[in-house]
Amino acid sequence: MVHRSDNPRARTASGPPPVQDSPPEHDYPENLDVGLLKIAGVCVLAAVMAILDTTVVSVAQRTFIAQFASTQAVVAWTMTAYTLALATVIPLTGWAADRFGTKRLFMGSIFFFAAGSLLCAMAPNITLLIAFRVIQGIGGGMLMPLTFTILTREAGPRRLGRLMAVLGIPMLLGPIGGPILGGWLIGSYSWQWIFLINLPIAVIALVLAAVIFPKDQPAPAESLDIIGVLLLSPGLATFLYGVSSIPGRGTVTDKHVWLPASIGMLLIACFVFHALYRADHPLIDLRLFKNRVVALANTSMFLFAAAFFGAGLLAPSYFQQLLHQSPLQSGLHLIPQGLGAMSTMPIAGRFMDKRGPGKVILVGITLIATGMAVFAFGVWKQADYLPLLLIGLAIQGMGMGATMMPLSGSAIQALGPSQVARGSTLINVNQQVAGSVGTALMSVILTNQFNRSENIVAANKVAALQEQAARTGRPPDPAALPPQVQAPGFLQSLTHDLSQAYFVVFAVAVGLVALVFIPASFLPKKPVQTLPGQAPAPVLAH
Repeated sequence: MVHRSDNPRARTASGPPPVQDSPPEHDYPENLDVGLLKIAGVCVLAAVMAILDTTVVSVAQRTFIAQFASTQAVVAWTMTAYTLALATVIPLTGWAADRFGTKRLFMGSIFFFAAGSLLCAMAPNITLLIAFRVIQGIGGGMLMPLTFTILTREAGPRRLGRLMAVLGIPMLLGPIGGPILGGWLIGSYSWQWIFLINLPIAVIALVLAAVIFPKDQPAPAESLDIIGVLLLSPGLATFLYGVSSIPGRGTVTDKHVWLPASIGMLLIACFVFHALYRADHPLIDLRLFKNRVVALANTSMFLFAAAFFGAGLLAPSYFQQLLHQSPLQSGLHLIPQGLGAMSTMPIAGRFMDKRGPGKVILVGITLIATGMAVFAFGVWKQADYLPLLLIGLAIQGMGMGATMMPLSGSAIQALGPSQVARGSTLINVNQQVAGSVGTALMSVILTNQFNRSENIVAANKVAALQEQAARTGRPPDPAALPPQVQAPGFLQSLTHDLSQAYFVVFAVAVGLVALVFIPASFLPKKPVQTLPGQAPAPVLAH
């Protein structure tokens, strides 16, 4: 049940927390109690399922190309379609959580995700696989903001950092185990099992949520911002569609890029005006940006997510394409990143509760920038520097463990009880958009680097001829082969050009991470102060 305060001095978006005139309705203990950990366990299980699926699909891209006789540009939509679905439903999460209750919405999201997983496993072609990934995204889109809202309300801000540390470690099993599990399932069984593996996890999460979560209590809810839904959800999806089309089209001047991106930007701009000046209860409360900490945290999160996730999705591709590793091998080589995050996340959580988020975030950003620079140097030096690549990934992971959760936590800690759900939705939308923009940006840079190399263009032409020969059963015509392929030292030159192309991408990512220092330097460097008798956040539920 949500405990709402009618105190006229309740904290505003930019003001300090008040002293309540009446005793609090809910007291938060200092330590992490058993009830909180049970609820956190259920949330973690569902979150791991969603994260696992994302990382599994990232290592299956080349398998999809071979299985469906498709191209990288088309297969990439198995990830892009999922992201577009996320962007469409995430803005609805805050209102839906208030309207239907977090328990019912949580269980409904898991059901949709499981149904989408089953359909993906049954997909007979790449087109239907992409369509069924949208259904997965509808369910998965609400899981992460719901999880954050539930745990923030249940823990209160004084325990948020420690809870995020406990929560973060098992959640990292997705990024660590996903590539390994995906590579093993693809190699030992078939690609369908990377989706079927979600079904038992979903069933367990549904049963536990039904038993452990408190019953949703009926309560009045704000009316749905229909105009906001009609502007923001299509606007985000259309904008991201245009941005995600850049790698396949090769230029922003293509009408399939600039037209949907422009329409999306126009709809988003109209939503901003509507949310700030027209709506009493907007779908996403942009007035939260009046809070200095919320604005700084979201700016930092956007730059961080664009750089980290944009470059991170290309690491498995680098291992497979340049080092000729299997999906399983590339997954195993991502383990150091997860272990690095696991090593710093508990320390970062405790440090955040005691010293505030600002200092630990600056340390995290420094580690990420250093790790990316080390990885980029290893890429530049090519395959002989595999240990250096793994060291770079480990340092990046350490930085991620000290950055991502504290950034989200710093934004939520600055909000009042009634703003938690909307604040969680805001930072999740921001993170998804940033990840999509970053992925498109890095893909465009890599594609442009590929197109500038005659050796890579020639190698791609050979690959296309081989795929055509595999489909028709006829060997490729030797006369159609590019002349560069038959030149002495072609493979060495090709390896050099591929290395330089990936190096440019990771170097750009280092520059983006460095920009995070600017807003992050102004985040609070003191812990959240809760005055005696104050209940700073509501408990789980409706």
